[in-house]
Amino acid sequence: MNRFVGRFKFIRLNEAIVTVAVGIPAFLVLSITDAFDKFSVLVHRHESWELDEIFIFLMLLSLSGLVFAVRRTIDARREIARREAAEARAMELARHDPLTGLANRRVLNEELDVMLKAVAHRGRECAVFVVDLDNFKPVNDLHGHEAGDAVLVCVAERLREVVGEQALIARLGGDEFVSVTQCELDGDAPTRIASALQRRLSEPMKTNGVTVEVGATIGIALCPADGTDADTLLRCADVAMYEAKRQKRGTFRFFHAEMDARLRDRADLEAHLRDAIADGQILPYFQPVMSLCRSRVIGFEALARWEHPTRGVIPPDTFIPVAEDMGLIWPLTENILRASCIAARDWPGDVTLSVNIAPVQLKDHWLAARILAVLTEYSFPPSRLIVEVTENAIIDDIDEAAEVFASLQNAGIRIALDDFGRGYSSLSHLRQLRFNHLKIDSSFVRSMDSSESQKIVSAVSGLGKALGMPVTAEGVETSDVADALRALGCEQAQGYLFGAAAPADEVRRLFSGTPPRLKPVRKVG
Repeated sequence: MNRFVGRFKFIRLNEAIVTVAVGIPAFLVLSITDAFDKFSVLVHRHESWELDEIFIFLMLLSLSGLVFAVRRTIDARREIARREAAEARAMELARHDPLTGLANRRVLNEELDVMLKAVAHRGRECAVFVVDLDNFKPVNDLHGHEAGDAVLVCVAERLREVVGEQALIARLGGDEFVSVTQCELDGDAPTRIASALQRRLSEPMKTNGVTVEVGATIGIALCPADGTDADTLLRCADVAMYEAKRQKRGTFRFFHAEMDARLRDRADLEAHLRDAIADGQILPYFQPVMSLCRSRVIGFEALARWEHPTRGVIPPDTFIPVAEDMGLIWPLTENILRASCIAARDWPGDVTLSVNIAPVQLKDHWLAARILAVLTEYSFPPSRLIVEVTENAIIDDIDEAAEVFASLQNAGIRIALDDFGRGYSSLSHLRQLRFNHLKIDSSFVRSMDSSESQKIVSAVSGLGKALGMPVTAEGVETSDVADALRALGCEQAQGYLFGAAAPADEVRRLFSGTPPRLKPVRKVG
């Protein structure tokens, strides 16, 4: 566009020069040769030719040409102004977020480099804050993207309010923002700013007639302590932010070198986990569930086990949350369920199979259909399957969980509430969701020498009987505890006393002869 403007101005200048260069000599020649007088005489001599009318016509024609030239000039100037405005707008869009008006990543990198050079000369430090909003997705899901956009605009205003006009603020996209400010070396300004940001951003926001609440998780990197270039500092602040999210949302963390090591280890684990799930390397191990009154195996709980070729055995509480974050929890669950159905076909028909469902899976309205598809594929009776969920899986949305449970129970699948007593343990959940089984958390079982724990176990056992739900005690490791549970009315038990989780082949050998009593599975691992 600049080339067009320059070219147009050059053409206009040429036209003016040519007009002057031709017009002035022509006027001088006509004056010197008395052309005007001679034309007047000619008009009088030849009045019949109507030369005066012709002259007037030529003058009007010239005037029309002048008017056309003026209009052409005005239109050209308007076009130039329009193009200059469009160019300015395009430049603005190229450098700023169109929604919030904040700088974008391009401007952030440019201006951050300038700020870093400035603090290096002045002996100060530069604090880079990566701000990621918490609970922003539900705003879009519940109230629409228009409300989400209004929240982002409000967040931008609050960022300006807290960090001031001198700070650099940018939106990187989505619900992630960056703020950069200069402060005194080794001072507490970064901590104060981060605390103020969290307080301000956690305050309710009114948009489209509704009040919404979001929070913020913040990662902080300092120059020169953590890096001296824009890319390094932004990466360090991002690492600190993810570390804060991993530990507890709604907090802030300063970058430390060990965070980077953990992040790299996490990335390596993610890469191996994806391959392990795709290749079926994660297998179910089966821990027996015993009937205390009959002293026999009545079921098995399938537990995921991953034996990594170089890392060794990776605990489930390490890789299962990673699978949830990566969106791979259903492929993992499906693999475990498929392998478990194949293994359980060799068990007696009255022995149940229990599988665990992650909290995030209860948000999948197709969960029941997915599970039933696997059971149908392997002709496994739904009545033999027990789906175990923890209470923190249902606390977010009771109605959603009730809908999924109803679909499973209508198909004949039973639902067990796992780790009862560890979390919220609301009796209303038992009433609303109509569980089929109740599992007492192992922390109460392992402290059975305490009278308080005995009372809790007795109360839960009585509650289960009153509601028609079998109660299973987890973490049973000694015969004394098993006897005490039996005396308190607990019907079922699970733990190392009866056997650790074992692979499918070992369980198959268990049922090759007479059903064992009390210690059916050799403790492994």
